[in-house]
Amino acid sequence: MELGEAIERAISYETRVRDLYREAAQSIADPVGRRVLQLLAEEEQGHLDFLEHLRGQWRKNGRIDDLGPPPGSRLPPRPQLQRSLEKLASLDVHAEPAGHEKELEVLGRALQAERETSAFYRQLAGELDADGRRLFDPFVEIEDGHLTLVQAQIDSLRGLGYWYDFKEFDLESG
Repeated sequence: MELGEAIERAISYETRVRDLYREAAQSIADPVGRRVLQLLAEEEQGHLDFLEHLRGQWRKNGRIDDLGPPPGSRLPPRPQLQRSLEKLASLDVHAEPAGHEKELEVLGRALQAERETSAFYRQLAGELDADGRRLFDPFVEIEDGHLTLVQAQIDSLRGLGYWYDFKEFDLESG
C-alpha cells in the first residue's frame, strides 16, 4: 500500500472511532463514563488533525517533508493501564450489576472499533517502508492503550457496577 492510500484509510478509521466516542459520550449519564469517552474522542481528533496535516503535504508534494511530532496521548502508557486492569481483575467481583446494558453495548462497539483500528495500524507498520513505519508505529501503541482502557471499562462495569476512574492518573491533565 502506498503512503497516500495508508493516510486516507487511517483518516477513515480515526473518523469512525472519533464519531463513535462522541456519540457515546452524549448518550452516557455517568459523569466518569462521559469524561472517559470524551477524552477518547479528543485523542482520536488529535490523530485526525495529525493525519490531515500529512494528507495535505502528500497531496501537495507527493511526499511527507514535515512529519512533525507524532500524536501523543493523555493516557498513561499501556503497561500502567495493564497494571490497573490487573488490579481490577483481582477484586474478585463477578456478578454483573443490572442497569448498565446501554453502557456495555456502547463499550462493546468501541472495543470492536479499537480492535479493528489497532489491527489496521499493525498491518501498516508491517507493510510500509521505514518512513511509513515511523509515521504509523506510534498509532499502534496509542490504539493498543485505547483498547486496554475500553476493556477495563467493560470489566469494571460488569464486575463492580461503575466506571473505572483510573485513580493512578488524572484524566484532566494534558
